[in-house]
Amino acid sequence: MNPVATTSKPPKPQRLHPYDRRYARKKAKVNTKGIYPGAIKDAFFKLNPKHAVKNPVMFLVWVSTLVTLAVTIEPELFGPVSSQNPRLLNGLMALVLFLTVWFTNFAEALAQARGKAQADALRSTKSETIAKKLFSDGTIAEVSSSSLRRGDTVYLSAGDIIPADGEVIMGAASVDESAITGESAPVLKETGSDVSSSVIGGTRIISDELIVRITADPGKGFIDRMIALVEKTEHSKTANEIVLTVLLAALSLIFLLVVATIPPFANYIGSPVSVPILVALLVVLLPKTVGGLLAAIGIAAMDRVAQFNIIATSERAIENCGDVNTLVLDKTGTITFGNRLAEGFIPIDGRSLEQIASVALAASVFDETPEGKSIVRASQKLGAKIDFDLNKAEGIEFSARTRISGTNLPNGRQARKGAVDAIKGFVRSRNGHVSSQLDTVYEMISQQGGTPLAVCLDNEIYGVIYLKDIVKPGMRDRFEQLRRIGVRSIMVTGDNHITAGAIAKEAGVDNFIAQATPEDKVAIIQQEQTQGKIVAMTGDGTNDAPALMQADVGVAMNTGTPTAKEAADIVDLDSDPTKFVDIVTIAKQLLITRAALTIFSITNDLAKYFAIIPVLFTAANLQGLNIMRLTSTNSAVLSTLIYDALIIPALIPLALKGVKFRPLESQQLLQRHILLYGLGGIIVPFFGIKIIDLVITVVGLA
Repeated sequence: MNPVATTSKPPKPQRLHPYDRRYARKKAKVNTKGIYPGAIKDAFFKLNPKHAVKNPVMFLVWVSTLVTLAVTIEPELFGPVSSQNPRLLNGLMALVLFLTVWFTNFAEALAQARGKAQADALRSTKSETIAKKLFSDGTIAEVSSSSLRRGDTVYLSAGDIIPADGEVIMGAASVDESAITGESAPVLKETGSDVSSSVIGGTRIISDELIVRITADPGKGFIDRMIALVEKTEHSKTANEIVLTVLLAALSLIFLLVVATIPPFANYIGSPVSVPILVALLVVLLPKTVGGLLAAIGIAAMDRVAQFNIIATSERAIENCGDVNTLVLDKTGTITFGNRLAEGFIPIDGRSLEQIASVALAASVFDETPEGKSIVRASQKLGAKIDFDLNKAEGIEFSARTRISGTNLPNGRQARKGAVDAIKGFVRSRNGHVSSQLDTVYEMISQQGGTPLAVCLDNEIYGVIYLKDIVKPGMRDRFEQLRRIGVRSIMVTGDNHITAGAIAKEAGVDNFIAQATPEDKVAIIQQEQTQGKIVAMTGDGTNDAPALMQADVGVAMNTGTPTAKEAADIVDLDSDPTKFVDIVTIAKQLLITRAALTIFSITNDLAKYFAIIPVLFTAANLQGLNIMRLTSTNSAVLSTLIYDALIIPALIPLALKGVKFRPLESQQLLQRHILLYGLGGIIVPFFGIKIIDLVITVVGLA
């Protein structure tokens, strides 16, 4: 058996903090002081008709408030009235209707206030700093960070605050990103890597030095985007929300027409109904519960997204996650940490460790990637030295087509390293011999989840470099959770089939595609989409950008390249692909909460219908339907309106927190909602309205 030279300790897996702890750290940063007073004040500003008209359901309630206020001032505005003290009843109705509108505004304002508080916490991480701008002639000048523009270059050393989002173009340093991600462990940033070259403005250099090219103009960085996301003063409706709003508006129009036909019928049976009572009946029948809380539900969902360190380009991107069937994941930097390092050398055909190390060093001396640098370090530890003039040598860069990189040496010889199949082809094209021993070593490394790189000098293969990557902790459990909520996972990698299979088995994905090119990733997504599936893609490299754009939802890791992040719909600041489970959960929770409150609102209206109609038409002998035994018409109307107003603030916590998501089949979920929220929507009003009626009777307002 050939010796294996282990030249470096295996990378220690970084510890991922549990989600509840990260979430707690994020919440701890948010100052909630003043949220409620601010929301109370904003709820009054939202009474502006320009804002009220955006919600058709609540706008009808807003108009109804003005009508009842008018008949409070002039009871005979719409004709003579027969009731005693109509101003008291009309005034109480106007007050209750006003509170109904105000409570709805308060729910939306409270959701927005929570977002603004989080935006303030994020804004506190930003500050005007002095940046060391590097000019083309090599001079450095201190400038304000706000003067930097995309394409500028800055020099950073230990203790400096990174002035803006950028990409490392030279150097390596540890960076403290705790102000953004909540993780205390420093992150290594260096050039030449898709997974560690991106830096965020507001983070701090802990050690060493970097030269960074700025990739975002002032006000357009990731922190700015997150602030804009959670601080939106206007709620932009998603497609599903627009459909629901149209449905509620149609129902409101139907109820308006129904109420408009009541006066002729009531006059015919000798039980005329006054305008204030008709207004009250209309308000009672409107689907206000879901109509009033719709905006708050959407805003609160986006707030929860931001609390998980996720930046979304729009609410639609998050909502689409609730319908995702397939998740396509790039392996490197997504499922694994992405820092493949040289773990050892395995010589073949009687070559020595020193010989393969010498050729590996020659083939990697111009390779600026982290794995190339690790091969250089590993070779030098075995005593290999550069014995040629670098100025007369030529570096050959790796490409996805050739899958080979290396060096053309000054003496005319060619040192190469690359995928085993590619090196075989290179050697055979030069009439070289390929030993069966190479396949044995190849399979051994691949079965362990490592990446084998063959090394050759001209037409002679010297052995294999063992590159090792680490699967991120917790992957298997999170992919199991994805399966339970109906999302199928596919890992896509450029690795050989054996290595890909070993990593896929360790991570627990449902399927994998090996030796994939960037074009293959796009083709896989298109194939899934032609089958009617909603596809999400997670990646971090520049070559992932086309696939991220093709997918219905593109999720980029924050450690990825600027190109990948610009192509994505969602950016995860924690660079944790398993967090897609949380994104899907929030999205499904958003849809489920809307559905639950819609069911509750409709059944609520049904119960209120039976509460108020029988006492309105006493001349029609409908008292037998007065199963609540309400005291009078006045008490029935007031009790129902008061219940209507109080149920909105009672449901605000549910709207902001969301209905708890359970991974159930659609049929089971529908049955559960009908049983819980449908039946609850019928029962709760009966008890609530009756209790309020008893109180009104006791205080003498019946």
